[in-house]
Amino acid sequence: MALDPLLLDILACPEDKGPLYYFEDEASLFNPRLARRYRIDKGIPVMLIDEAEALDTDETQRLNNRIESDGIRPTFAG
Repeated sequence: MALDPLLLDILACPEDKGPLYYFEDEASLFNPRLARRYRIDKGIPVMLIDEAEALDTDETQRLNNRIESDGIRPTFAG
């Protein structure tokens, strides 16, 4: 289930308030600045800092590579 584009326009990281990158196929939102991933559970973003997944260097790089290669845009221009 894809997130509503209007919701994506306003979603920000709860910790640094910056934009996120939406990976629909992985049901997640990614913050490359903090190397954190927020899951999307049944179409609802779980935007709790304590629930975020801290990513290792390899996973962070993989997602950054996808952002570049797939042209994934941030949730808003920060």
